[in-house]
Amino acid sequence: MPELTYNLNGKVALVTGASSGLGRQAAIALAGAGAQVAVTARRTDRLDTLAAEIAAAGGQATAFALDVRDPDAIERVVAAIEDTLGPINILVNNAGVSVVKRPEDFTMEDYDFVHETNVKGPFFLAQAVGRRMIKRGMGGKIINIASMMALRAYGKLTLYGMSKAAIAHMTKQLALDWARHDIQVNAICPGYIETEMNADHWLTRDGQGMIAAMPRRRVGTPEVMDGTLLLLASSQSDYMTGTLIPVDDGQLLM
Repeated sequence: MPELTYNLNGKVALVTGASSGLGRQAAIALAGAGAQVAVTARRTDRLDTLAAEIAAAGGQATAFALDVRDPDAIERVVAAIEDTLGPINILVNNAGVSVVKRPEDFTMEDYDFVHETNVKGPFFLAQAVGRRMIKRGMGGKIINIASMMALRAYGKLTLYGMSKAAIAHMTKQLALDWARHDIQVNAICPGYIETEMNADHWLTRDGQGMIAAMPRRRVGTPEVMDGTLLLLASSQSDYMTGTLIPVDDGQLLM
């Protein structure tokens, strides 16, 4: 019987928001499977530390400063990555932010901050990478990190949920429009994942109450997404496109 493997040797992957959390772990997982990884974010000191950590483990990673809200920077950095590492085969659109408020309290600045990072940035990154994939005629993989909030509503996360719902539909639209170019576009919809940004919350009374209400009474770590990410980045997912995959430990059942 054929052995299922997630061998990414010879592939170049671009990961946004790689300085912490899900993006950081995505870079580690992809490098561990053999990909050369371009790690991008605004916090370049953290990127350098991550690249060194990956190198120490036997992987390959190169840091590139990138603010996904800047379309000119996107074009410049994508070109620099391909000049340095070669054609991008895998894009992980991970960069994202949130503002927690009641809907009546959001400002225009809140709206722009969330949507420029969570929607505008991922679209123009997909466009920049997709154009190059189409021109080369060799296909590719685009993996968008959405959220279970794209599929359900939750209090005080209106802007975040709207932005992730946009990413979910963008995934389906790009999958359709680029199917004939052998570009698979899929999305992961994570449930509650503990990162440095929210770790303190899970220790509070509210956080503990949320955990108690979850089907399996636990919060995930970034590593729980590795298997799904590597599946979507590898040839094992060549017959999958336009798919939204919840990795949520059953939390959408609540």
